[in-house]
Amino acid sequence: MNKLIITAALTGAATVPSQSKFIPITPEEIANDAVACVEAGAAVVHIHARDPHNGMPTGDMEIFGEILTRIKERSNVVICTTTGGGFQMTPEQRVRVVPTWKPELATCNMGSINFALYQAMRHLKSEDYRFDWEEEYLRNSEDYIFKNTFLGIRTYLDFMNAAGTRPEFELYDVGHIYNMAHLIEAGVIQTPIWLQFVLGVLGGIQATIPDLVTMVTTADRVIGRENYNWSVIGVGYPKEFELATAAMFMGGHVRVGLEDNLLVKRKTLATNQQLVERMRRIAEEFEREIAGPDDVRQFLNLKGIENVGY
Repeated sequence: MNKLIITAALTGAATVPSQSKFIPITPEEIANDAVACVEAGAAVVHIHARDPHNGMPTGDMEIFGEILTRIKERSNVVICTTTGGGFQMTPEQRVRVVPTWKPELATCNMGSINFALYQAMRHLKSEDYRFDWEEEYLRNSEDYIFKNTFLGIRTYLDFMNAAGTRPEFELYDVGHIYNMAHLIEAGVIQTPIWLQFVLGVLGGIQATIPDLVTMVTTADRVIGRENYNWSVIGVGYPKEFELATAAMFMGGHVRVGLEDNLLVKRKTLATNQQLVERMRRIAEEFEREIAGPDDVRQFLNLKGIENVGY
């Protein structure tokens, strides 16, 4: 597809509220950001849930349902729900959103990695934390393994197939491409597939253009270019925009948002809307047309907003 798909990842679980006053927390705030991002040019929004009282990532299905319903009432945007969850969630809690709410699109992580956030503590003093869970959450990530086993991946895909939910495969390192090739050969995954290359997590491949080239050329060789389409996440500033711009010229699509990056320019905190607006301006400088939600539905063969469970 010649049109560029912009995904907005609104809140995530890899930041704490003390890092930015613009991170949306409540269902109303997350829905407001989703609508603003669609107006700015996003065709897809990626959704995590947070406890509205303290901003902690949560797998509460009622909170998730409120977020999804609020967005659907105001927009026809494609919603991609997380199955990554947060550090304190079990795999069963992480995938529950799929059978409960039957979204059009949901993430499926393609391998286990160390997933570390503790370096963020360098920029926060003890008195800076808004909530008492945040400092321990960041510190404990030094000993956290983001668990995605072959059995777990297959189980998640069973839930997605039953719900009619299209998987968005998240690949954090080169080995995850080989994991995917194994599952394609085993018949667990059917092509064509939609990939999200995630670059810049401490524990995975880093957010450089040579590393992006490595991921794409490896996928071309191992999976076959005709069998997949892809988008990229660059964690942090300016990596988010550097890799997104490179992806546009490499045949890929892009994700921006406060889940991955807190700055719109150096030393300037961003809103989600500002991140989408900047990405759209970059695309328009190169005369790249922006995809809308229905373009994405057709491109990815999604089941349609009328067939979700919320």
